[in-house]
Amino acid sequence: MDVQFREFDPFDCWFWMRFPHPPGQGERQYVEELFNSWYYLGRLGAFNAENLQVHEEGADVSWMAYDNEDAENSLQALMHNMGEVEYKEDWGRVWLDLGTSDGLAVDMLINALRCLNRDLVEISELRVGGMNEDWPAEAGDERFYEE
Repeated sequence: MDVQFREFDPFDCWFWMRFPHPPGQGERQYVEELFNSWYYLGRLGAFNAENLQVHEEGADVSWMAYDNEDAENSLQALMHNMGEVEYKEDWGRVWLDLGTSDGLAVDMLINALRCLNRDLVEISELRVGGMNEDWPAEAGDERFYEE
């Protein structure tokens, strides 16, 4: 899976996936479950690189002293909104407002999509950000914002 970054606005970001053929219903379900799961974690503030205490501890976390105060003092990193995954021929796309979540969220999505590509659904290309000329999308499309 080839990963490309284009113009990136975390508050108005499209993720584009090109498949080697139009994805079937089963393949679509895997892709949609991945994005929904990732978004729910982001909505709950999971992607916060400011609080990675276990990761920073290293390989041996036995009897690690977790600093709850430090965790409480880190800024929240919350995703705000996600549109439906849409498909057109061999393309899929989904719009997100990544809110204050950080680059860790995008790295984790790419890692999950790479595993999905390797094991279940072939994805030729992932484009992060930008627009596709052959499938117009309005920047800031209000259909995605909660009222």
